[in-house]
Amino acid sequence: MDAVNGQEMYKWCKELFPINRSLTGHGVRQTLSYLKELIPDLKLHEVPSGTKAFDWTVPKEWNVSEAWIEDPAGRRIVDFQENNLHLMGYSTPVNCQLELADLLPRLHSLPELPHAIPYLTSYYREDWGFCITHEQKLSLTRGKYRVKIDSDLQAGHMTYGELILPGKSADEVLLTSYVCHPSMANNELSGPVVLTSIAMELSKIVDREYTYRILFIPETIGSIFYLSQHLEYLKANVVAGWVLTCIGDDRNYSFMPTKRGDTFTDRISRTVFRDMKVDWHEFSWLERGSDERQFNSPGVDIPIASFMRSKYGEYPEYHTSLDDLSVISASGLAGGFNLVWGAITILEQNKFLKMSVLCEPQLGKRGLYPQVSTRESYFEVADLMNVISYLDGEKDLIEVSELCNLSFRETFDIALTLQVNNLVN
Repeated sequence: MDAVNGQEMYKWCKELFPINRSLTGHGVRQTLSYLKELIPDLKLHEVPSGTKAFDWTVPKEWNVSEAWIEDPAGRRIVDFQENNLHLMGYSTPVNCQLELADLLPRLHSLPELPHAIPYLTSYYREDWGFCITHEQKLSLTRGKYRVKIDSDLQAGHMTYGELILPGKSADEVLLTSYVCHPSMANNELSGPVVLTSIAMELSKIVDREYTYRILFIPETIGSIFYLSQHLEYLKANVVAGWVLTCIGDDRNYSFMPTKRGDTFTDRISRTVFRDMKVDWHEFSWLERGSDERQFNSPGVDIPIASFMRSKYGEYPEYHTSLDDLSVISASGLAGGFNLVWGAITILEQNKFLKMSVLCEPQLGKRGLYPQVSTRESYFEVADLMNVISYLDGEKDLIEVSELCNLSFRETFDIALTLQVNNLVN
């Protein structure tokens, strides 16, 4: 496999990092246009503001030209152009002067992280505000402050990207990540970048077993809208899938299981972690917080889990300006890619096989058993014999690998040898 390397993915992150993304707007389109250069078959869709999606409504489109605060001396102390996290997402237009006492309730900071700019939004209630470091907030002096937000909040569109890669089967694997976060690297540039590299690699495979549905969407409202348009089809056809989020750092591997916890998706997830031989953590469904919520909600029940390195909300830089390009790395992104690609490989190679002969096959005449029988002969072929004992057509290779205490790859290779020798069907 000619895999996209971590350095290339990191370069994409650097180029996408400055863009101001939100649920809607020019930044989302710019980001998706960039990804489309890498994935030419990616289809971009526009959903009008006000469109109903179950209990939700697609919000107005939001764009920003400038936003800043000047202190009583006329010095610009907060500037959206320097860091787009300074402006609370979906802030309405403002052009006024305020006394410090009136401005302070509009300034959001994190006392526990005094050097970080927090990431805040107000998508569904019209409001405005700025985000600054707590250290800067404490340094402000009395007087009149000039505040300007040149933003545009009106009827427009929500934009998302979709790529469908047909396979031999109509059964589908759904992979998704978000394009709605501004300048934060692990959350959420790592997800779209890793998903882009996965899409590029999948596009090269001409004999895919499964059909792959790949989505670049705004979080929550994007998945809710998409489900509202495709629910019955997805319920009937999606057999596995993952949300890719916070998947570019070097600290850990983790996953949020499906609500049921025992789906095909969950079994593949645990198998790939076991075979990678890495430290990893499985979180409880009660700790969910990404779009696995929407796909596993009552009445939807599509088996989508989330793959992560460090889990959202669990690493110290999460949802702050500290989640910069130093949090992710080429090796972290490559590790995220390898996790997802490993799961896809298992999914593509997994089978239900059944021995084609009754009783134990005569392996010696096929060159699969030592010709000279010794005390050690059986142990030389113990893994082969164990796999044979479980190939009853009722257990897939994932379960057989677990029962035989083998990696999936080892089990698959044994099954392939048996297949070559016409011993399984």
